[in-house]
Amino acid sequence: MNPRLESLPLRHVLTLPTMGAAVRIARETTEQVLAEWGINRGHPAVDPALLILSELVANGVQHAAALSPNLTVIYAAGAHTFAFGVHDRHPHQPALRSSLTETGGLGTVMELTLGLGGTAVIRGDADGKGKSIWITLPL
Repeated sequence: MNPRLESLPLRHVLTLPTMGAAVRIARETTEQVLAEWGINRGHPAVDPALLILSELVANGVQHAAALSPNLTVIYAAGAHTFAFGVHDRHPHQPALRSSLTETGGLGTVMELTLGLGGTAVIRGDADGKGKSIWITLPL
């Protein structure tokens, strides 16, 4: 996590097996965490955040399961920011780019993230054998 994210006072960590049910569990947990943190379900960033998270977890299940038996979702929030990262232990770091020709998956993630004025970054693990994709959205 970077220093800006480390300053966010609210935190939650969820570890899941890389299997299909992980998407549903991560989405439901996100809804619960946001409610506990007092972030209104009707906030315009919530539905896109749930879709972005679902896409990232689904990508992890689909592409990382062979090398990563678990995924970890890290949530952080503050007064004006909601951030989450999806971590796996697969070394491949996909390109994060917004493209009108790229539909679904990371194309959708980037379109939604940038459309909300957010950021997306990939951070590799120190040993080069895993990565986290971090999304930061304004509230």
